[in-house]
Amino acid sequence: MRRGEIFSAPCIWANSKFLEAPLKLSRTWVFDLDNTLHDADAHVFPHMHRAMTDYLKAHLALDEAGANDLRERYWLRYGATLQGLMRHHGTDPEHFLRHTHQFPALHRMVLRQRGLRAALQKLPGRKIVYSNAPAHYTRRVLDLLGIADLFERVFTIEHAGYRPKPDPHGFRRLFRRMGLKPWNCVMVEDTLANLETAKKLGMKTVLVGALPKRPGYVDLSVKSVLQLPRAQYRIH
Repeated sequence: MRRGEIFSAPCIWANSKFLEAPLKLSRTWVFDLDNTLHDADAHVFPHMHRAMTDYLKAHLALDEAGANDLRERYWLRYGATLQGLMRHHGTDPEHFLRHTHQFPALHRMVLRQRGLRAALQKLPGRKIVYSNAPAHYTRRVLDLLGIADLFERVFTIEHAGYRPKPDPHGFRRLFRRMGLKPWNCVMVEDTLANLETAKKLGMKTVLVGALPKRPGYVDLSVKSVLQLPRAQYRIH
């Protein structure tokens, strides 16, 4: 073999997964919690929505219909009901979160996907949870899912200064606190508005859920996080 020939070998594999895999080692995976790492629609969200509606009835003197309408309107406008309450009614965020995220039977409400832990372990790189939920609830769900130890950091609504996704403020706080480069992060989410913000900030984006047509700000869509280990090489 002539000197220099050995250096041509990497070119042969330049487009293969053999070189892609090491590049992924430096990635940081940022996961949403509800309806991303577990199905919250079945039991958790109905309970949470009921608690929020009751809170609005009690503290804003609204009837059932008015409280439910306001809860949904603020959620659609701000990404979280709490944000609307803080802006327009001066609601204390800690008081609201304490009263609306009480789940005595949470262990019966969280649905654990078989294979979730193994799938997450197959993703190389750092892993963080970024949720609009409060810390006490987020940590309990992760414990019940049996995956809490896989995440380097749990970043919640308190850490975001009570400014929920899709507000870019929380994302920027996350980047600063964790020393992250947006272009080296992958946001895994079920909410399109949150992914749109993530993409504008320079992150790669993965939608958990099926859509007839994938928006331009979504780099990859999967039906479940369980598909990520095989699909991760399609994120460029």
